Formats: sequence, structure tokens, C-alpha cells
Amino acid sequence: MALESSRRGFILSAGVLGLAPLRGANTNSTEDIRLGVATYSLRGFQRDLAIRTIKELNVHYASVKEFHLPYRDTPEQLAAGRKQFDQAGIDVVSGGVIYLMKDDDADIRYYFDYAKTCGMPLITIMPTAQTMPRIERFVKEYNIKVAIHNHGPEDKNFPTPQAALRVVKDLDPRCGICIDAGHTVRAGADVVESIGEAGPRLFDMHIKDLRSTAKGSDCPVGEGMMPIVEIFKDLKKMHYTGTLSLEYEIEEDSPFTGMKASFAYMRGVLAGLRG
Repeated sequence: MALESSRRGFILSAGVLGLAPLRGANTNSTEDIRLGVATYSLRGFQRDLAIRTIKELNVHYASVKEFHLPYRDTPEQLAAGRKQFDQAGIDVVSGGVIYLMKDDDADIRYYFDYAKTCGMPLITIMPTAQTMPRIERFVKEYNIKVAIHNHGPEDKNFPTPQAALRVVKDLDPRCGICIDAGHTVRAGADVVESIGEAGPRLFDMHIKDLRSTAKGSDCPVGEGMMPIVEIFKDLKKMHYTGTLSLEYEIEEDSPFTGMKASFAYMRGVLAGLRG
């Protein structure tokens, strides 16, 4: 226990040092892996406060959930909302999770139009095996990537990354997966092995930590059982070019402290791997 506390203390200290500004094009070379925020973490906040929180965390990439760019907004409202992220120095790298479970052209086009208006190059999706061939046609038409997000043992379609990989493996190369580390472990899959199996089909990743495999055992990154160091090592080894976004699902009303600790830990891990 003392050794673990010492190790975590060292990593957190390195992470605090890593809170220096990481702006613009140098961010990726400084951090090696692009750390982002999945704005589901800030679902209790209006867009202005969510953006301010992301800035205070010194993060410059966001995967934006519908809470902060609502589906019902007009194209003008969506463009204005996207502009707020841009003006804050936050790159909207993806959107979602978007549910595409209706095997219907009009429904799928609605969400691709939404993504196009928001300037999203990638959307994380929750489809079915039956809707993916139809979705693939829209991927080709709009040139917007899609990444199937696995949702753990409760998800009858894609509990694991492997289930998603089986569906996309023969589709257009712009069809891939978004590994949710926590849901992967809860479903009994090895998250590090899953990263290797996904290879170039891994477009996005949501990171969280768990105290156990039980649902609802989430905790700040670095305080649980997730193999964070091994995950980062494998992503670096495969020259991963996507974003690793913190999806902090607890403390909805006051997530900042836990999110800040999570980024400090992750930056400490990256600093340790560089050193």
C-alpha cells in the first residue's frame, strides 16, 4: 500500500508539472497522446459553463454530447455553438454518442446533417449490426467517420470492442470503433488486448477508472483498477492518432475536482513514459 501511494504521488506530481499550457499544434508533441473531454462528463452544465470548465482543465479537445450542441437547434444555432468552442481554443474532434438504431435513410441523414453542420469529422455511434450497412453509405457520402461505442454487459448489441470490430472489419475504412475502457472491463474483455486487436479501426477512446467491475464503481482515474499505464503504452506503441477523452460519469453536479485529478494522473503517466 505504501509503495502504491508513493507511485501515485510521483505520477500526480509529474501531472501537476504537466499542467503548463499545451496550446495549438504543439499539444500533440508535448503530450504524445491527445487528451480530451467527453462532454457527457459535464452533462449537468450549460454549454458556456462546460466550455469554461474544459478551459480550466487546460484541455483543448472535446467529444461533444448533444447536451452542448442540441439536435433540435437550427443550423445557425449549431454553427454559433461550434464557434464558441473554437473561440475558446477547443477543437471539436467528435460528437456523440449518437444512437443510429433505426434502419431508415431519413433518420440517419438527419444525424449526419447534424454532424456536418457542427463540423464534426467523426461521430461515435450506437447502431445495430443491421443498420451499419446503411450507415456506411452515409459515411461515404458525407466523408464523416463513425466509431461504434461499446457499452458493456447491458448492451445486447456491442458489449465489447470485439463485437463492434466484427461488424466493421469489412466495411469502408472510415468505419471503426470507440473503445470505452470502463465498459470493456465490465464486460469481461481485456482492454489492452482490445486496443491491439482494433489497430487502425480504433478511431476514438473514452477513458474512465473503476474500483471494481460492478456498475457504478467509477472513480477518478488513477484511483481504481484500470491498467492506465499499460493502456497508454499500447496507444503510444501503435502510434494512435485519435483522442483519449475522459468520460467522467460520477459527481454530475460537481465533477471538476475528480476530473482535475484524473488529468493530473494521466499527464503524470505520459510524463513518466517520456522520461
